[in-house]
Amino acid sequence: MVAKPQRETPLRERRSGERLYRRVLVGGLATACVSRRQLGRLMVGDCLAARQGRRRPKLVFAANGHAVAMAGADRGFRKTFEAADLVHADGAPVVFASKLTGAPIPERSATTDFLHDAAEMAQAHGLAFFLLGASEEINAACAATLNAAYPTLAIAGRRHGYFGEQEEAAICEEINRSGADVLWVGLGVPFEYEFCARNRDRLKAGWIVTCGGCFNFAAGIYRRAPGWMQRLGLEWLHRLWREPKRLFWRYALTNPVAAFLLLTRTRALR
Repeated sequence: MVAKPQRETPLRERRSGERLYRRVLVGGLATACVSRRQLGRLMVGDCLAARQGRRRPKLVFAANGHAVAMAGADRGFRKTFEAADLVHADGAPVVFASKLTGAPIPERSATTDFLHDAAEMAQAHGLAFFLLGASEEINAACAATLNAAYPTLAIAGRRHGYFGEQEEAAICEEINRSGADVLWVGLGVPFEYEFCARNRDRLKAGWIVTCGGCFNFAAGIYRRAPGWMQRLGLEWLHRLWREPKRLFWRYALTNPVAAFLLLTRTRALR
């Protein structure tokens, strides 16, 4: 029998110093200056507060080069992105660019890494996950991987990401019935952001988090770049090398736009 890990003392709502953080404008997106650890503790505090019915779900979006480029080129997508309560630095270029502001983001919080940080903290505090997205096979494999790595983590429910907008109300009801505290939404860009913004008021989870293709990484379908490439912000190049047909035009079109915006629309916020 696996012994349950000792739970940390629950965070007190709005009394922990870790609930305070700065934001900087990076590539036109207001991004939180938080570490992965602080991001996890914010998740715990918000989800515990949501259980008491004291707030609506918080939207947590990921900022990377692709998102920066799309927000710069598409006013509708930018407006959707601005609905987020917290935007974290999913991409290394976002962290690098933040150094221009004088208030740099302390580290990258790649969603593929943060999923594991969040799972560890969730099992320590008794929070439950719902996994929404990817194919049925990949979704199931991701859930199995998380259960194996974090035996006491509660995965309240899961569902593949192949559905139409007309099914969203029923899916939200399913998520609410599960009692999940954290909803992970991996439907791809821009659909996952639009789903979150459109259905926020239907959902009761504490956090609604966009997570791109992280189910694929957790399930072992995709491989991460070597550590040195991640540190240099070249993970996109590794992905391009592995999937040139799928990603060549995406990066060819978005990387120059992202680079321009990161250089020209990055500044400190008062």
